[in-house]
Amino acid sequence: MTGAVVFDLFETLVDYDEEKSLAFSAAAADLLGRERESFHALWREGRPVRDSGPLSPYLASIGVEGADAEQLLELRRGFSADVLRTPRNGVLETLRELGGRGIRTGLITVCSEDVVDVWAQTPFADVFDSEVFSCSCGSRKPDPRLYLQACEELDVEPAWPGVRDWPGPRITKIPEVLELV
Repeated sequence: MTGAVVFDLFETLVDYDEEKSLAFSAAAADLLGRERESFHALWREGRPVRDSGPLSPYLASIGVEGADAEQLLELRRGFSADVLRTPRNGVLETLRELGGRGIRTGLITVCSEDVVDVWAQTPFADVFDSEVFSCSCGSRKPDPRLYLQACEELDVEPAWPGVRDWPGPRITKIPEVLELV
């Protein structure tokens, strides 16, 4: 019997829109009086740092502090809230059905703290039994600590052997998971 199912967030439960990402970095560059293309490159380059800890030290490292930092954070929170507002088709129904079957659900995602800041206002609030955000853990996938934390919170044993070369069934839409549990 399946005890838990763990999901990724971006490109699994929600779409990540590259055009919106470019619009965010353009708005951020304009806000800070910086050149758009170079700021976008700088923002992208900093993703590993942003996704594994608090945003303030990263922003300070690129010269964004004080009121500018707070305005940028607000802009980023708005971007994240917009991305998280629309789950892919069938996602919420599938998560609820899993819970109804007594199967615990978890989330492991690589994200910066703006996602955590707006999480309670998204359709995903209070849906998962475990939520592991990389920025809160200080590490990114594929660091095993993220997976171990989720397994501990879900009270299940990890299944490591063969995961990278999984020969088993694959799904293309989240509701298909219901056929496998």
